[in-house]
Amino acid sequence: MTLIPAFSTSGTKLTAVKGSDKLFKAKINLALMAQAVRVYMGNQRAASAQAKDRNEVNVTHAKVWRQKGTGRARHGSKNAPIFVGGAKAHGPSGRQNYSRKLSKQQKQVSLFSALSKQFKDGNILAVAGLDKLEPKTKKFDQVIDKLKLDKKNLLLLLNKDKLSLKRGTRNLPYLMTDLVTNLTTYTALRAKKIIFTKDSLEAMETHYA
Repeated sequence: MTLIPAFSTSGTKLTAVKGSDKLFKAKINLALMAQAVRVYMGNQRAASAQAKDRNEVNVTHAKVWRQKGTGRARHGSKNAPIFVGGAKAHGPSGRQNYSRKLSKQQKQVSLFSALSKQFKDGNILAVAGLDKLEPKTKKFDQVIDKLKLDKKNLLLLLNKDKLSLKRGTRNLPYLMTDLVTNLTTYTALRAKKIIFTKDSLEAMETHYA
C-alpha cells in the first residue's frame, strides 16, 4: 500500500493517505510515456497550414515563353513552383491527419507509469477540506501559500465536477482542475505537483480497479 502525504488547508501535515500500488508504484515505462505524449499532442494538432497549388496562385496562366527556339528550357506558365510567385511544390494541403491511437491497455499502463514517476519524485499530495472552503479565489490562493507550493503548473484532481471548487480556482492561472476520469499521461507529466482530495483518490482507485 502506498502512503501519500496529506495536508490540511492550513498547511498542517496529516496522517498519510493510503493509495493503490497499482497506480503509484507501477513500473515506470519511459518509452510508452513518450509514445502516449506524442499521440496526445498529435490529436490536439490542427491541420491549419495550407499552401497554394498551381490553380490557386494569382498569376497569369499564359505560357511564359514560346516552346522552341529560345535556347531555354521549355516551361508552361509562371504558376510553376520554380518561378518566384508560383505555387508550392508538395506543400501542406490543409487536410493532413495527425491523429494517432493507443489501445486502452497502453493508455492505462502509461498513465500508471506517469503517476508512479510523479510519486517517486515527491510531486503527489492529498489535501483535506478543500470542498469546505468558501468558493473564492483568494481563499484557494492562500491555501497554496500555506502548503508552500511553487505557483506553477499545479493540477487539482476532482472526483466529480464540483461547482464550488471550479469557481474558487478558475481565476488562478497556475492551477488547473480536472476530473480523475479525464486524466491523461500528458496532463500528469506536465504538472509540477498533483493534488488529490480524499474523494478523488478513492474515485480514481475505483475507476481503475
